[in-house]
Amino acid sequence: MSLESYPKYRDSGVEWLGEVPELWEVKPLKYLASINDKTLPETTEPDFELEYVDIGGVSFGKGITATEKMVFENAPSRARRVVKHGDTIDSTVRTYLRAISPINSPPGNLVVSTGFAVVRPRKIEPGFLAYAMQELSFVESVVARSVGVSYPAVNASDIGDISIPQPKPDEQRAIADFLDAQTAKLDALMDKKRALIEKLKEKRSALISRAVTRGLDPDAPMRPSGIDWLESIPRKWTAAKIWIHRVSRNIELQDGNHGELHPKSEDYRSTGIPFVMANYLDRGHIDFDRCNFIEKEQADSLRIGFAKEGDVLLTHKGTVGRVGVVQKSEFPYVMLTPQVTYYRCLKVVLNRFLRWQFEGQFWLDQLKLTGGQGSTRAYVGLLDQKTLHVLMPPMAEQIEIANYLDKETVKFDQMIDAVERVLDKLDEYRSALITAAVTGKLDVRKTAA
Repeated sequence: MSLESYPKYRDSGVEWLGEVPELWEVKPLKYLASINDKTLPETTEPDFELEYVDIGGVSFGKGITATEKMVFENAPSRARRVVKHGDTIDSTVRTYLRAISPINSPPGNLVVSTGFAVVRPRKIEPGFLAYAMQELSFVESVVARSVGVSYPAVNASDIGDISIPQPKPDEQRAIADFLDAQTAKLDALMDKKRALIEKLKEKRSALISRAVTRGLDPDAPMRPSGIDWLESIPRKWTAAKIWIHRVSRNIELQDGNHGELHPKSEDYRSTGIPFVMANYLDRGHIDFDRCNFIEKEQADSLRIGFAKEGDVLLTHKGTVGRVGVVQKSEFPYVMLTPQVTYYRCLKVVLNRFLRWQFEGQFWLDQLKLTGGQGSTRAYVGLLDQKTLHVLMPPMAEQIEIANYLDKETVKFDQMIDAVERVLDKLDEYRSALITAAVTGKLDVRKTAA
């Protein structure tokens, strides 16, 4: 696709925007749209059924991905913002999530969280408005105006002060039409890449699940496992709940700091002891690049739930079942949130084998049954975790299985990482295309026509 620039440009007067096409105007958003026009009154009938959108139900580039039906009397107090077709919603809390979405043909009872600014077009085309609010510099401006570290928030009025370009209405429609067509193609391609990633993860999971429940010898004699959802295991293996004495005295588990012992956002530093949150774990790894840090002296005084080298980490609240391993590093230990449990293996179970067992479907099924069928609000507390079964082959076989999976899963991890890099590039291109079209760096009128 070959596109040209506009013939002439002028200074927009807005530093981040730079030059815009000569005939375009630039105005603060509040002069082109209204914000938060309507909310559900407290006098709403208690049995009024609404379809609710929370911050977590909106994804940048995908729009609204999840809604929840409920009646007004049971709805959270934040379920109040009324939306209609043509609006665009933008999160005013946790702005780093970039929870932005156009509202297209919504059901009449759709209500969004008060954590959103509902922007209603008045003197701007709805489609162009939606893309202008997804433009990178606009998003960065919202984040820059946010206050707070762990829970940054911005006032809706501050969003209204951000300036955006304003071409003529017919040009706005042409830009929106162009971006509708191009982003649809990109989204379809990205969906295929995501589907490929899921297939690779399924194959990886199947490989792990077979190894940690049946071993590597296909001819090994089997026996009933004694567990309802696991038919059989190799004859030399044992299966026991974690609270059984011979297991519990060899596997120590503890979650992260609670309440007053939980570090506050004002405690965060750029160096020190890493504070590991649940979403920093994936496929056995910890993403230390995303961690906040606590000064060691303060961390030493707080540490109740802390993990050290070799410990296996498991998320047990929200997104249940993510796994990480504390590898050898420069940190004497890592701190955990209350959503993460560490497992410390002493004798009977090898930590490397336990890590792989935690990534097997047998273990994930137990977590789902115990914690709410994979619900986003699932919770598997320490006492519940102790009722779960672990499988224990002889130690030599644990080592053999761990070595095998260390080697074989690398192939899948490399393929998954490669596709994810392609996804990142496509996402970057999508964002860059929106920015170029919305800010007039490219003239898309002929292509749109």
